[in-house]
Amino acid sequence: MNDSITISKFKEDNNLELLAGKDGMNKLITVDEISRPGLEFTGFFDFFDPLRVVLVGSKDASFFSGLSDDVKNKNLNHLFELNPPCLVFSKNVKIDELFYKYAEKYNIPILRSNLKTTPTSSKLYTYLQDKLAEKLSVHGTLLDINGMGTLIIGKSGIGKSETALDLIKRGHQLISDDLVEIMEKEPGNLIGTAPEVLRRFMEIRGIGIVDVVDMFGAGAFRYKKNIRLVVELEKWDESKYYDRLGLESNKIKYFNTEITKITIPVLPGRTVSLLVESAAMNEKLKMIGYNAALEFVNAVDKRAARKKEEK
Repeated sequence: MNDSITISKFKEDNNLELLAGKDGMNKLITVDEISRPGLEFTGFFDFFDPLRVVLVGSKDASFFSGLSDDVKNKNLNHLFELNPPCLVFSKNVKIDELFYKYAEKYNIPILRSNLKTTPTSSKLYTYLQDKLAEKLSVHGTLLDINGMGTLIIGKSGIGKSETALDLIKRGHQLISDDLVEIMEKEPGNLIGTAPEVLRRFMEIRGIGIVDVVDMFGAGAFRYKKNIRLVVELEKWDESKYYDRLGLESNKIKYFNTEITKITIPVLPGRTVSLLVESAAMNEKLKMIGYNAALEFVNAVDKRAARKKEEK
């Protein structure tokens, strides 16, 4: 289930100015989308979602000002009757007095941004996505390994945090340890972040809680990252087949997005952090068009073909 935020927090976090409707500041925003009310000003409400924040830009306001007084009153009253959480006007937009009238009547806040319409829309959309988009919590550790968002998963005690700590010492960045919150901005775009209480912190068995920023500097932590690869650590199983060439491509699905998943068997003497780092870099090379396994197989096939011709 989605979270919710109050209009008051929404205003504070986005540096918005309250113009009217202060009695509605404790109302909740529960949807991570924004409405632009051009059609609604004409009386077309078939697809209007009353749960969305309404953003009024200069073009919307200019269009509204050209309508007759009867149309303005009727349609604006109906818009406020539907009880959207709030209306936000972008910078320098001239606001018709009717908006103030109905804001006070229905206790719906009117807020003003200090930005123009397009940057206001982008800023509010990003903010609402971050706060309200559906999230999936995954037990694991997320790092930025040379630009590759790499999620390390595996059973408890397998060494995820210890591996991550070694990678951070190598210069890579922690996003979240123990619990990763994943949201899908759109199919193919997974964003991973840490729950607020866990940011910067790691739990290392035998040591306890450590703050990676205090230990390694501000560059050791970042707030969020696109997830491009999942690495699962598991104890070596002699009865299980492990791909030695890397030709097989396994996937794992979160929401509507599939991403590559690599399984690394853990054995005494294996430097797991080095293996995870290598997996991330190898996947990055594949994404830009170079597949070492295919290159190797093609080279072997060509060599075999030449020998066959020579015979």
